[in-house]
Amino acid sequence: MPAMTTSAPPTIEQIIEDFGFLEEWEDRYRYLIELGRALAPMPAEAHNDVNKVQGCASQVWLQKTIRDEDGTRRIDFLGDSDALIVSGLVAIVIALYSGRTPAEILAVDAEAIFATLGLKDHLSQQRSNGLRSMVARIRNEAAAATL
Repeated sequence: MPAMTTSAPPTIEQIIEDFGFLEEWEDRYRYLIELGRALAPMPAEAHNDVNKVQGCASQVWLQKTIRDEDGTRRIDFLGDSDALIVSGLVAIVIALYSGRTPAEILAVDAEAIFATLGLKDHLSQQRSNGLRSMVARIRNEAAAATL
């Protein structure tokens, strides 16, 4: 199983590579749990109704920070969940979107990435709906940041 490091979180490219290395879904679920455990900690006060993602069976919070980097607006995300596997899905979503410009976020084909990872075929309907809710929330944040 790929080893998680305590330094920078894995990129989406690294996650895709790691998923490809793991042949069994049991191992992939364990990796998802590791990804979730390695999430950057979210401040306790950020676990609030404003950051709560609606449409998830588990509790999920996404906190955005908009920053200006040399005249380019970028959005960073922190996230958390009360469920282990869902925390791993939060980590994938953060790897996919955090640090990007609003235009880059809106251009990402999340469904294609999730298909590459095999998530569509191996997640329960509730988790799939929650994953779509996370993506919708982030896309809405990106759209609002372009105004």
